[in-house]
Amino acid sequence: MSKKIKAVCLFSGGLDSVIAAKLMIDQGISVFGLKIDTPFYERNILAKDKAIISAENLNMPLKILGVNPDYLRIVRNPRHGHGSGMNPCIDCRIYMLKKAWEYAEQIGAKFIITGEVVGQRPMSQRTHAMKLIENASHLKGKIIRPLSGKNLLKTDAEKEGWITRESLHGICGRSRKMQMHLAKELGIDNYQPPGGGCLLTCAEFARKVRDLLLHKKRVFTVDLDMLKTGRHFRFRKNKIIVGADETDNKQLLKLKNKTDYIFEVPEIGSPVTILTGPKTKDAIKLAARLTARYSDAKEDRVLVRYGSKQAVKGICVQPIKQKEIENLRI
Repeated sequence: MSKKIKAVCLFSGGLDSVIAAKLMIDQGISVFGLKIDTPFYERNILAKDKAIISAENLNMPLKILGVNPDYLRIVRNPRHGHGSGMNPCIDCRIYMLKKAWEYAEQIGAKFIITGEVVGQRPMSQRTHAMKLIENASHLKGKIIRPLSGKNLLKTDAEKEGWITRESLHGICGRSRKMQMHLAKELGIDNYQPPGGGCLLTCAEFARKVRDLLLHKKRVFTVDLDMLKTGRHFRFRKNKIIVGADETDNKQLLKLKNKTDYIFEVPEIGSPVTILTGPKTKDAIKLAARLTARYSDAKEDRVLVRYGSKQAVKGICVQPIKQKEIENLRI
């Protein structure tokens, strides 16, 4: 009977979620992965998603679900507050679990699996917070946390005999040594190295999010993806983003809005710069000066090309000084 039981695993493709899914698959559970694709994790839009790669390695079906405007309202004003940055960890977890249960009901799954570890995250993975989240998402007894299950109360899946308590582990704390050891035991050798996490906890990224939400009422996923790319500067109603390397340059060109301007210094090592907002003379000149400053040009006056679809117009500017940069940096 256990082989007929379905479960949904909140799946990022990282070490913890891979182990959690594998432990339940080995129990005979039919596991369906679900990635809630928020824009607040580092990802290379030019590369294959690590969650897809990890799911393929487990031979597990995976659904990727984007967030809707409700999620951004959570980021702006979370009921349970922000953490150290702009991270609404408790509200975010409630949102994800509700989405996971909606998917579970569609496919007839009986419970939710997560890779959470007691004590790993200071805001959402304390025992008290986990209970709060379960109650708020109306999933009491329906969330299996295989890495820390022995530290927690029995779940419905255990009481029904769908899984055994012996299949669960009692890992706690922030160290990943136990997970890495367990991965080796389970034959999991192709996983993303531990680290990273939600960018909203990072002070620099949190400043960029606050700035965006302050200056823009309607925010789209592409706006949030742009926050992860390049150096960001604020000038009145304008945002200026300067690529830091070739990968940044490619991503900026891919993400830019058709009304944005592109800037670059021709025939020399140069960043791609994107100017958003009103295309005033002052804004164009400033974007050009920033482009010149971060290019390989050594002259006092630098020719910068710019335009909407292609950089075809020209403006000759003096590279901006470091003191001015610091006043503009977000």
